Amino acid sequence: AAQLFALGPVCRPVPQFPRMFSTLRAATAAARTARPLSRAVAAQQERGFKCSVLGAAGGIGQPLSLLLKLNPRVTALTCFDVAPITPGVAADLSHIATGAKTTGFTGDELKKALDGCDVVVIPAGVPRKPGMTRDDLFNINAGIVKNLVAGCADACPKACILVISNPVNSTVPIAAEVLKQKGVYNPKKLFGVTTLDVCRARTFVAEAKGFDPVKTTVPVVGGHAGTTIVPLLSQSNPGASFTDEERDALTHRIMFGGDEVVKAKAGGGSATLSMAYTGAEFADRVMAGLAGEVGVTECTFVETDKVAGAKFFSLPVTLGKEGVDTIHNYGAVTAHEKKLIDDMMPDLIAQAQKGVDWAAANK
Repeated sequence: AAQLFALGPVCRPVPQFPRMFSTLRAATAAARTARPLSRAVAAQQERGFKCSVLGAAGGIGQPLSLLLKLNPRVTALTCFDVAPITPGVAADLSHIATGAKTTGFTGDELKKALDGCDVVVIPAGVPRKPGMTRDDLFNINAGIVKNLVAGCADACPKACILVISNPVNSTVPIAAEVLKQKGVYNPKKLFGVTTLDVCRARTFVAEAKGFDPVKTTVPVVGGHAGTTIVPLLSQSNPGASFTDEERDALTHRIMFGGDEVVKAKAGGGSATLSMAYTGAEFADRVMAGLAGEVGVTECTFVETDKVAGAKFFSLPVTLGKEGVDTIHNYGAVTAHEKKLIDDMMPDLIAQAQKGVDWAAANK
């Protein structure tokens, strides 16, 4: 048996992806008529949310906005982008027969877009192109994230902020520093979205082992770039055994799944549809926690002291009414997984520090 290093209780993310949005709508309708729930509990679980997508006209932003428009938890959706087509994107979405009132903003209308928002999702920025690393995006996307998060601090300081813009390992620390400068930082409300890494792990493991991907879970910890992405295959559920060759191939594919898409699109973009899907799914889980649903646990990149040396780390996090409720240790790992974590730590720490230093130099 593989040697295990126990670093705390194992906390596997609960299965969350199976729900189609039509099923969500049906479940919500059923909840309204369910008699066992008290009125107070039912009202809490049916709570509606105002959400904003910043970067809503882009390759991720448009499908992400569509999925949020379909989510019955969302009662108001604002779409913001510098692109002049953004009001048109919102007008297009507004014709969809769901309860989310949808409006679009551009130019100097950021504050209007963010006013009163509960959840803000930020996919804004330039996409990766062949040969580019996430780090290559830093100088452009750092400034974009800074300005958008500053807008959040002014217009909706209590909102949960979900950062998709790459490099997440640096942009989340930038967001934290901007919020600190504004005097409104709450680490429980800031998240780096790493759900795509988890989704890829579930998909690839299920394909390799003949599992149902809907019923497969695989925690992914660390960061959201290359080797900082560490899939814990030993904690996959259903349990599976892997040869060293299988393990290495799966690990590499999960780490560099984004490169696979960039190459396949041949200069036409990066992962947009899968990122939109997983961004919308994570936003849904954040809203579920805010609404009082219990047992909502997702891997996400947050500020934490759970891992020595790293100020930010993606770990299983139980979400609650105030955002982060409990950050869990990553549990028992094999010697191979422990080495992957140890080897990538200097890069992860350096990438976070790069964000902190940039924010300090660009106040």
